[in-house]
Order: sequence, then C-alpha cells, then structure tokens
Amino acid sequence: MEREKIIDDVRRKAGGCFQKGEFYCSESVIHTLNEFLGWPFDPSIVHLAAGFPVGIGRSGCVCGAVSGGVMALGMVYGRDPGKEMDSRMFPVAAELHDHIKKLYKSTCCRVLTKDLVFNSPERKAHCVKITGEVAAWLADKFLNDETLKEKIHPVKL
Repeated sequence: MEREKIIDDVRRKAGGCFQKGEFYCSESVIHTLNEFLGWPFDPSIVHLAAGFPVGIGRSGCVCGAVSGGVMALGMVYGRDPGKEMDSRMFPVAAELHDHIKKLYKSTCCRVLTKDLVFNSPERKAHCVKITGEVAAWLADKFLNDETLKEKIHPVKL
C-alpha cells in the first residue's frame, strides 16, 4: 500500500473515531495506533487515555490528542521495569509537541480552542483535525522505524 495512503488512512481513522463519537481525542489516537501497530495491546488499553480529553479531564491544559500521541509513543518506545529508557522516546515526544505547536501555535487545549464554543460543530471539527494530525504524524514516524516494519498493519476505515 502506498505510504501516503497509509498515513491518510490513519489520519481519517483517528479523526473518524472522534467525529462519530466512538472516542474522544486521546482515545482515538491510542485506538487507531494500536490497530496500526497490529494490536500489540488489548483494545482495552484505550481506557488509559480516558482522562486526557479536553486538556486532561476538561481542565483545558495539554491537548488530549497530544497526550494520546505521547501515550502511543510509549506503546512503541516504552520500557519495562528496570530497563533503560529507549533513547528515541524523549526526542520523538518533543518532536510531536513541537510539530503541533508549530502548526497550531500551542499544545494547550484552552488556547487551541479559545475562540470556539465548547459543544459547537466548529470546535469538534477543529479537534478532529488535530486528532488526525497527531495520529498521522506518528504513523509517519513509525513507518520510518525499521524495527516496526513487520508490525505495521493498514487500519480499517
């Protein structure tokens, strides 16, 4: 399958999960990337992302999609007790943060959505777009990781 189509499918899947109301932003990213990586974790791992939407429990702090993205990085580069931290974890997490900040001028939910009414279709569309962007950016990174080549599976739309 063509690389750009794979990345676009990940973007559409993550955004679609949120758009349809199946999950919020952080959950959509985790669910989609878990599928993309061939389900290395039980689908219930999405439960771990449940407190991050709307800037950590509606506090408006860090964007839930970004939080979900960092959690997805942990699915790949996380460590077991007593093991060394994978040297890729911190740099790629910082890159994700910087990528979203460059695109949207912030990673803070209340700043990203400051001009949008909470339950409006415009706000949801904005958040769906950010959710898809985070998932697509990570899919691109994961596709560049030679150690993941055999684990990656196209997502089902």
